[in-house]
Amino acid sequence: MVGSKDNELTLRIAVIAFADVANYSRRIREDLEGTVQAWTTLRQQIIYPTVETASGRVINEAGDAALIEFPSVRTAINWALDVQRSMRGKRKSHAGMRLRISINVDDVLDDGETIQSDGVVVTSRIHQLAAPGSVVVTQSVRDIIRTQPGLTFRGLGAPQLKNIDFPIRVYAVEEQADERGLVRPHANWSTRPTLAVLPFEVSGDEDQRYFGEGITEDIITGVSRSRAMFVVARNSTLQFSEGDKNSKEIASALGVKYLLNGSIRRQGAVLRINTELVDVDRDRAIWRERFDGVSEDIFSFQDQIVSSIVATLEPKVLNAETSNLGTRATENLDAYDCVLRALSELYLANGESYLRARDYLTKAVQLDPGYAQAHAYLAWCLNFVMAEGASKNIADDRNLAIQCARQALNLDPEDALNLAVRAHILGLHEQSPKDAVELLDEALQLNENLPVAWGLSATNLAYLGSYEEARDRLLNVWRLTPYDPLNFFYQTAAGLIEFVAGDYEQAITQLKRANRRKPNFVAGLRLLAASLGNNGNLVEAREVAQKLMEQDPGFSVRDFVAWYPIQAPAALEQLEQGLIAAGLPPVHVREGC
Repeated sequence: MVGSKDNELTLRIAVIAFADVANYSRRIREDLEGTVQAWTTLRQQIIYPTVETASGRVINEAGDAALIEFPSVRTAINWALDVQRSMRGKRKSHAGMRLRISINVDDVLDDGETIQSDGVVVTSRIHQLAAPGSVVVTQSVRDIIRTQPGLTFRGLGAPQLKNIDFPIRVYAVEEQADERGLVRPHANWSTRPTLAVLPFEVSGDEDQRYFGEGITEDIITGVSRSRAMFVVARNSTLQFSEGDKNSKEIASALGVKYLLNGSIRRQGAVLRINTELVDVDRDRAIWRERFDGVSEDIFSFQDQIVSSIVATLEPKVLNAETSNLGTRATENLDAYDCVLRALSELYLANGESYLRARDYLTKAVQLDPGYAQAHAYLAWCLNFVMAEGASKNIADDRNLAIQCARQALNLDPEDALNLAVRAHILGLHEQSPKDAVELLDEALQLNENLPVAWGLSATNLAYLGSYEEARDRLLNVWRLTPYDPLNFFYQTAAGLIEFVAGDYEQAITQLKRANRRKPNFVAGLRLLAASLGNNGNLVEAREVAQKLMEQDPGFSVRDFVAWYPIQAPAALEQLEQGLIAAGLPPVHVREGC
């Protein structure tokens, strides 16, 4: 003990949990009374009773947060997971609230009323890394509990924490039991893409073997977040770490259509990783990649490899699935096939392809109203239909896009794609980019390897005028997937960022890159015309304006500026001036007038 008898302090070890409500500030802005009442009910009906049952105690409360102590790490973990499961089962009764929970173990000073230490501060900081509805822990907690059956720990790195001058490695706690089938009725379709990640072959010392096991496990964990394909658990693939079975035998034994193989070789100080994705039915490799890194920075190298592979696998598999549809008659397609065909049409980026994609996606949600991603993709498609001048009734299409995006999130609120699409519709068509960025941050907490979430967060930050942060976020897209079919969209986002920053030369460079990929992409043509107009390139600006009018004959500057969600008045004014300088009509002139 330290201190005087009147104020005795006990130094001891404690297991600390911190819980708060995700997006509480936004909820307060939207519904003060309802939010406060829901949080009060949540504390009284779930948090207090479960803490008492687990022999814990609530140390402190402030606003939407609670600091709680438990007698052991295992008790704290089990409490946190039980609470999150209970929350998922009773979401409607708690106004859709989701908790973020963090757990740490460290020395604390106890004065009989509260506890204080760096460990308490760390616990309150790392909860921000938790996706809504999830649990994160420090490495000290992970090391104590890592052998508990049914749990896996996904590394979130060692981010810089405010007022903490030493590194803290953080992990997301994930239960191995997969409940996603409950929100994915298409999980039983015979056409679903299934993947097995085979143990990476390793030559060299034992350290490299652990490295290979770590990569394999992290890839499986990353891919398991995808709602577009299913990955076989690692325990099922371990039997194939050594042996002479060929790809078809392995795929047949595991019941999968795709195999990811890998090998690790050391050349001096350089580690070389070779990967290959095999379409077993067609007996061909559909993707190969090589990664080189230095062994001294092995964990950073591992993170880089895993991120790149996880981001690449889904689009490669979906492209293969689309080509495998062949010439099947459209009347025989199921909902999943409709989504695949829609995506192949959508990124052709012309008016007719947008409408064909819309028709396929409309059929998909009719065939399976519970297919969350079909609703999300329909909202995403309608976004292009409206923005690209293909809509016959913008008001109806906007309302339908909002409705579909909301429905996707209601059906599967833990899907990063659904969150990302809902966010973009919220930012672009409901003029709420600030709220959109919050949702996109949630999406990235769920899946940090989703390029579209990084790209859309950059776009919405640009709307808000935060162009420096937008640039940083867009860099993650190029790092994760340099050959993404959506690169024309991301390059347009890069042009938007530079336009908002007032760097018209750089905006022109980025937008011309997008234009070379998709010459008829209207969003890119609008920004390119405005950038050229503001930069004084009037001849070229008028040429681009003419192409824009060919794609969108009803375009007018005033109508466009009235709904475009750039929040910075100066940037919006420059957008209007640039478009007018390019010769685009300030108002729509109807034929015969």
